[in-house]
Amino acid sequence: MIDKERLENAFKEILIALGDDPNREGLIDTPKRAAEMYLEQFEGMNYTNDELVDLLNKTFERDYVTDSKNVVIMKGIDIFSHCEHHLALMYDMTVDIAYIPNGKVIGLSKLARIADMVSKRLQLQERITSDILYIVKEITKANDIIVRVEGCHSCVTARGVKKRSKTTTVSKIGDIDVEVFR
Repeated sequence: MIDKERLENAFKEILIALGDDPNREGLIDTPKRAAEMYLEQFEGMNYTNDELVDLLNKTFERDYVTDSKNVVIMKGIDIFSHCEHHLALMYDMTVDIAYIPNGKVIGLSKLARIADMVSKRLQLQERITSDILYIVKEITKANDIIVRVEGCHSCVTARGVKKRSKTTTVSKIGDIDVEVFR
């Protein structure tokens, strides 16, 4: 579990290391506020992928769509994350998920929650993509799933090369194709 008190102390030390006074009026509560923000933004670090499977495993069975070859597609789920290499923000990110039901469908809000919880970790975009696929597979038991994640990385846009770009990652199993998102 995330240690809030330790985070507060670390943020106070960061302010000192930056040459500022954590006791000045504008910064007195900053370590506390920053720690609370981190508790929220890194909530997913409190759960393994398998724990998220257990937590978000809400499916519906015995429906006409569950035994068909219809494709369930959810596009444009907005997320953000933090790069594990620089602690930099990954932003303007969207997640697209598609799968062919195999006897059951997952609640649509659960797809968004999976994307959200996976992104709330120190991450790589590639791992976000594969973690979402893994969790959807474990819950739905679908044989055909594709996940696409697209986003900007401030470790590229705000430091180093300083170039705005988008990175796209795709993870899939089965015969489903990325064209399903067109």
